[in-house]
Amino acid sequence: MQKNSDGMMSGLLSVGEVAARSGLAVSALHFYESKGLIASIRSRGNQRRYGRDVLRRLGIIKVAQRVGIPLAEIEAAFATLPQGRTPTVSDWQTLSQLWKNDLDDRIKRLTLLRDHLTGCIGCGCLSIESCPLRNPHDRLGSEGTGARLLEDI
Repeated sequence: MQKNSDGMMSGLLSVGEVAARSGLAVSALHFYESKGLIASIRSRGNQRRYGRDVLRRLGIIKVAQRVGIPLAEIEAAFATLPQGRTPTVSDWQTLSQLWKNDLDDRIKRLTLLRDHLTGCIGCGCLSIESCPLRNPHDRLGSEGTGARLLEDI
C-alpha cells in the first residue's frame, strides 16, 4: 500500500465505505471482525481501515448465510484462505464444494420434512410412538416403553 499526502495508506476503505458498498450495517462489520471473518488495520487516529479484499469476503459471507451455512462453518472455511488477498474463483469453488454435501443433505431432510408435514396435517395425531415429526428416528422405541437409557445407571 502506498501512503497518501496525509500519511494514510491509500486503497484502504473506512468502515462507513465498506458498509455502504456491502449493504451491511457497521455493527455487522464489527461483529464479523470480532469473529475473525474479516480483518482491519488501525489508522493513526485509531480508526478501522479495510483492504478491498474484505468486500469479496463479505459477499461470500452473505451468500453462504443466505443458503443456511452457519457462521462457524464459514469461519472454518475462511481459515483455509490466505488473509489480505481477494478470494479468487478457485477459492470460491473450494469453499462451495466444502458446503455442497451439507446443503444436499439439508435439502433431502427438508424435502422429507415437507412431505411428512403434509401427511401430519391430514392425520393430525402427532403420535409420540409413530409420528415422524414428533418422534423422528426413534431408535429406542423398538425396545419397548420406559427410560431405556437409565437402566445401566
